[in-house]
Amino acid sequence: MSNSSKRYIKWFWGTFTLFIMLLFFLFLLASWGVFGKMPTFEQLENPRTDLAAQIISSDGVQLGTIFKPNENRTPIRYKELPKHLVEALIATEDIRFYEHSGIDPRGTIRALSFFGTKGGASTITQQLAKQLFTGGSQDLWERMTQKIKEWVIAIRLERQYTKNEIITMYLNKYDFTHQAIGIGSASRIYFNKNTKDLTIEEAAALVGMLKSATIYNVKRKSKNAVDRRNIVLHQMAKYGYLTKTEKDSLQKLPLGLRYTPEGYSYGTATYVRKHIKKWVEKWIKENPIKITDDGETVYHNIYSDGLRIYVTIDSRMQRYAEEAVAEHLKNLQREFNRQEKYNNTSPYRDISNEERNAIMNTAIRLSSRRKKMIENGKSEEEVLTSFDQNTKMKIFSWKGVVDTIMTPRDSISYYKRFLHSGLLSMEPQTGEIKAWVGGINHRYFKFDNVNQTKRQVGSTFKPFVYATAMDQLRLSPCTKVPRSKITIPVGKHGVSGIDWTPTNPDENYMGSLTLKDALATSVNTVSARLMDRVGPEPIIRLARRMGIKSDIKPVASICLGTEALKLSEMVGAYSTFANEGVYTKPIVISRIEDKNGVLLYRSIPDNRDVISKEAAYATINLMEGVTETGSGKRLRTEEPMSNVITGYPYGFTNPIAGKTGTTQNQSDGWFMGMVPNLCTGVWVGGENRATHFQSAAYGAGATMALPIWALYMNKCYADTSLQISKEEFQKPENFSTETYCESYGQSGSPMNGNWDELTLD
Repeated sequence: MSNSSKRYIKWFWGTFTLFIMLLFFLFLLASWGVFGKMPTFEQLENPRTDLAAQIISSDGVQLGTIFKPNENRTPIRYKELPKHLVEALIATEDIRFYEHSGIDPRGTIRALSFFGTKGGASTITQQLAKQLFTGGSQDLWERMTQKIKEWVIAIRLERQYTKNEIITMYLNKYDFTHQAIGIGSASRIYFNKNTKDLTIEEAAALVGMLKSATIYNVKRKSKNAVDRRNIVLHQMAKYGYLTKTEKDSLQKLPLGLRYTPEGYSYGTATYVRKHIKKWVEKWIKENPIKITDDGETVYHNIYSDGLRIYVTIDSRMQRYAEEAVAEHLKNLQREFNRQEKYNNTSPYRDISNEERNAIMNTAIRLSSRRKKMIENGKSEEEVLTSFDQNTKMKIFSWKGVVDTIMTPRDSISYYKRFLHSGLLSMEPQTGEIKAWVGGINHRYFKFDNVNQTKRQVGSTFKPFVYATAMDQLRLSPCTKVPRSKITIPVGKHGVSGIDWTPTNPDENYMGSLTLKDALATSVNTVSARLMDRVGPEPIIRLARRMGIKSDIKPVASICLGTEALKLSEMVGAYSTFANEGVYTKPIVISRIEDKNGVLLYRSIPDNRDVISKEAAYATINLMEGVTETGSGKRLRTEEPMSNVITGYPYGFTNPIAGKTGTTQNQSDGWFMGMVPNLCTGVWVGGENRATHFQSAAYGAGATMALPIWALYMNKCYADTSLQISKEEFQKPENFSTETYCESYGQSGSPMNGNWDELTLD
C-alpha cells in the first residue's frame, strides 16, 4: 500500500472519528439544554396534551366535545386503531419503526447523502418529539439544533414508552385542521365515524394528511388528497400490506368525504350540549380537586382534562326529535310565509307600523354588529347608516344556507319571521331526558326554547287545575260540571279592574259536561268554575311541588294558562302524572369520569310524592280523552288529511294521554303527550308574540305542535330497540274507573250533591 493511500485512510478515519465525537458532543450539549430547554423526566412521563371533554350518550355515541380553540382532541387507545390504519402509517412514514430506537440510521444516512431529495429521515418518534416538545424553527441554525434535540428526545421517548404507545400518542397529537386535533376528531369530522370503523381508503387519506394537513386536506384540496392517498395505498402494497389487486381497486374509489364540523353550533344535540357545558362548569367551581399547602384551590379543567361526561340523551331519539321538528317546521314556515305576503306589518300582526319599527330599532340596538362597530370607534350615525347598506352574507333557510346580498336591517326582518320550536322528552320514572331540541338551528338562533324561553302555556295548564279540584273536592272524571258562563268579581282571586267573565271559543254555554269531556274539548268556563271553587293558591302549590319554579301569580286567569313557563318545567310536571303521582327531577348528566375512568360525579335520583296514585291516574284518564275525542284526536287518523300542515296519517292506536295548548292570538302552540314510559312536550311560536298565524286553523297547538310530537313518536316506535311503551297506563291496585266514579261523584253532580253547594273537604 502506498504512502498516499495510507494517508488517505488515516484522514478518512480521523475525519469519521471526529464527526462521531462531534455528533456525540452535540447530543451531550443538547441533553444539557444548551440548545434550548429540554423536557424533564416528569414531562416525558406525562407529556402535556390538552384533551377535550367528551359528551357521551346513553347508547354510547359521542354527541360532541367541549374544547378550547384548536384543541378539539379526543383520546384514542391503541386497541381502537384499526390494523390497516397502523399499517398505512408504518408503510408511509417509518417502515423500520419497530426496528430502530428512535433514530433510523439508514434513513438518516440516505437523507444526508441526497440532501433530503429521496425522502426525509424523521421517524415517527422524532415527529412525536417535535410535536410535543420542540415546535417550529425559523433559520438554518435553529433547524439544525432542533433536529438534534428531536433525536435526543426521540431516544428518551423510546426508553419511556412502548412502540404502540408512541403510535397512539402521535396520532392523538397531530393537527388535521378544521378543529380535528388527533385521529379521533379527524375520523368524526372528515368521515363522520369512529376511528375503529375507518375503511382502508379512509385511513389512507388521513395518513396522507400527515405529510401536510393543509396541502393534502381532504376537504379543501380533494385532488391533492386523492393523489396522496393513492401514494399511501401504493406504499402499503409495496410492503405487503395490500395485494396489487386490492391497491388498484382502492385507488379508484372517491374520497368518501362526509364533513361533519364540530362545535356548539354543529352536529346533533347542539342546544343540550351548550346546557351541559354550563352545568359542568358550575359543578367544577363547586367541587375543587384540592387546596394546596400555599392555599391555592385547584379545579378540573373542562377544556383540557379529558373529562368524560355521560348523559341521558339517547342519540337515536335525539336524531328522531330533530328530524321531526325540521320536517314539520319546514312545512309550517312555508304556509306562514304564504299568509304573510299581504301583511303590511309582516312578520307581525295586531300591531301598528310604529310598534313594528320600535321592535326593529330595539333589535338593531341589541345586535352584535352594532356592539362591534361601537367598540371600534364608530359613531351612532355611522352604525345606523351601515344597517341600510347592502352586504354579502350567508343566511339560514329551510333549503340550506344561502349566499345572498341584503342590508343588515332586512336580514333582521328576515330572521324575525321564522317560527321556532322546542322539544323535550324524558322518562317519567327515572327523570332521564332522552331528547332535547332547543331550536331549529343553533348556528343562527342561539336561544334555547327548552330551558331559557318562557311562554304562555295556554290550556296545557288546565290538568293542574283539574288535578287540584279532583283532589280537594273529591271529584272524578265522570263528574259533571255546568258549562254556563261564570263571572268572577273584582277583588276575588286577584281579579282587578273589571269583573272577569271567561268565554268558550265555540260560544256554547248550554248543559253540563263530565270533567273528561270538558278537558278533552278544553272548555274554558268549566276550568274557571273549578278554579273558582278551589282558588288559585292550591293550584300553584301543586305546580310548585311538581317542579315548576317560574313565577305564577295567584290570579283567576291561571286556569286558562296565562302564565309564562319553561318547556322543561312543563315536561317535568306532566311526568308526575305518568309516574303515579311521584315527581322525579329531570336529569341530563348521569355521571362524569376523568380521562382514566375514575368516577367524579354520579347523579342521585331526586323524587317526592306529590299526589295520590288514584288522583294521578284519574288525571291521566282525563288526558286520554283529549286524544280520543278532543283536540288531540287527529293522532288517531289513519288516512292522509287534505292539508299536510294540519294533519298526517298518524294512525296511533295505543293509549296516549295529552293536552293541546293555544294562547291568545295563536302566538304559542303547545302539545304535551305521554305514554307510560315517555313524556314529551313541544312548543312552537315566533320570537315575538306578535309573530303568529291569523287564525286558529293554523295557529292552534293541535296544528303547530302536535304534529311534531306525532312524527317523533312514530319514529321512536319504528325503532323497536328503544322499547317505547304501547301499553295501558299503570292503574293503582284494586282501581277501577267505575268504582272510582261512583266513589268520587258522577250522575250529574259531584258526591251526589249540588255543584253550586259543593264545599272543600
